[in-house]
Amino acid sequence: MNTNDFQSHVGRMIRSAIGCSLAVAVATSLTGCTSLTQPIDGIPANRLSPEFFPPPKNDLVPVDIANLSREPPRDYQLGPDDILGVYIEGVLPFNAPNAPPQPPPVNFPEENSTLPPSIGYPIAVQDDGTLALPLIEPLEVSGLTLDQVREKIRQAYIDNEILREEKARPIVTLIKERTFDVIVVREDAMGGGGRGGDETIRGSDRSAAGGLVKLPAYKNDVLHALVETGGLPGLTAKNEVMVLRASEADKRKRTEFLRNYWASQRAAMVDPCYCPPEMPDDPSILRIPLRVSPGVVPNIAEEDITLYDGDIVYIESRETEVFYTGGLLPGGQHLLPRDYDLDVLGAMALAGQGIGSEARGSGGGGGFGGIRNLGVAPGMLYILRNTPCKGQVAIEVDLAKAVNDPRSRPLVQPGDTLILQYKCEEEVINFGLGTFFTYGVRQLFNN
Repeated sequence: MNTNDFQSHVGRMIRSAIGCSLAVAVATSLTGCTSLTQPIDGIPANRLSPEFFPPPKNDLVPVDIANLSREPPRDYQLGPDDILGVYIEGVLPFNAPNAPPQPPPVNFPEENSTLPPSIGYPIAVQDDGTLALPLIEPLEVSGLTLDQVREKIRQAYIDNEILREEKARPIVTLIKERTFDVIVVREDAMGGGGRGGDETIRGSDRSAAGGLVKLPAYKNDVLHALVETGGLPGLTAKNEVMVLRASEADKRKRTEFLRNYWASQRAAMVDPCYCPPEMPDDPSILRIPLRVSPGVVPNIAEEDITLYDGDIVYIESRETEVFYTGGLLPGGQHLLPRDYDLDVLGAMALAGQGIGSEARGSGGGGGFGGIRNLGVAPGMLYILRNTPCKGQVAIEVDLAKAVNDPRSRPLVQPGDTLILQYKCEEEVINFGLGTFFTYGVRQLFNN
């Protein structure tokens, strides 16, 4: 080969290389290669520190709901506001000495009451726990059973020489048990309202609904409050029940907690480098978990689940437990599952983009020349995850590795943003395939 032929051959090689480079550059620019035009600096999922991943919840087990209810005593113990049916022959009601005794009245229970029919004249237990009867001093009956009250009444009339021992046969029954007015506020979707309240409770997962529930004595607990208002929290609610006490001491504790917290925040924000921490839980608010890790026995005492007048049972919504999708994924906001884990592949399917399928919301990777599913599917997913102090970390997920390696498909957590993109070489391949089936095949038939 002479010098001129060698130079000519080298020139052709250089022009070919330049042509290939220009073709790749043109293809890249025409496809809008997002890895170049919209780069995301991500860290591979299998190299990220474990502190950036949420704890799994697949293995959580439900709490025994029997722990949410009180154990009733063997015999009902009286207290203020109980209404008794009392009949004392010759005294209540009063009869003339020669008149025949009047039969005691029969009282039928209210609707939905579990009490049997009772007899006697209604007399309420006073706020101080005493029972006022004719001709004798008030009797202390708080904490006593019906049998004990009956015997105490009998002995009082005998001791005061009002009735002879053989005539002292009082009848004491329970007409209506005392109740506790509890407020229930729910932010989950419910199929119906409660039976035991003055106001029907209805709502949706988008708004809080509440009402007043009257709970009978020894049924004044969290479980009965939930049952009366639609049952256990639904999937749109958090796996916990919050109890806010109505006592003035607890109200002052909550107010003082918030005042101290925001005062410390205002003082610290003077520092430009200050990183605001998450707001801690209010210690005066009782949080009762409904699911726990295996082997964990929740410390739920009876006084924790017992409710009194004015107490508030609050079911909080999971409305903020969402993740977002964008890029080649259909854009949207999606609610995370409550009771099981969701990895990136499941999140893509939930957003309507199965692994290995054509991208939606983009012209790339789809059909060319009327041919569907001809092209390379997008293979790079980025998770934009918030970090403390308003920071962010980008987690890079190679979908080809994620299919085969569980360590490469992290769990999605609330607030994540999932962005699906093509790799640059995938867009070049798709552009080449599209060009060939659009123009190349036409040229073949023309020739």
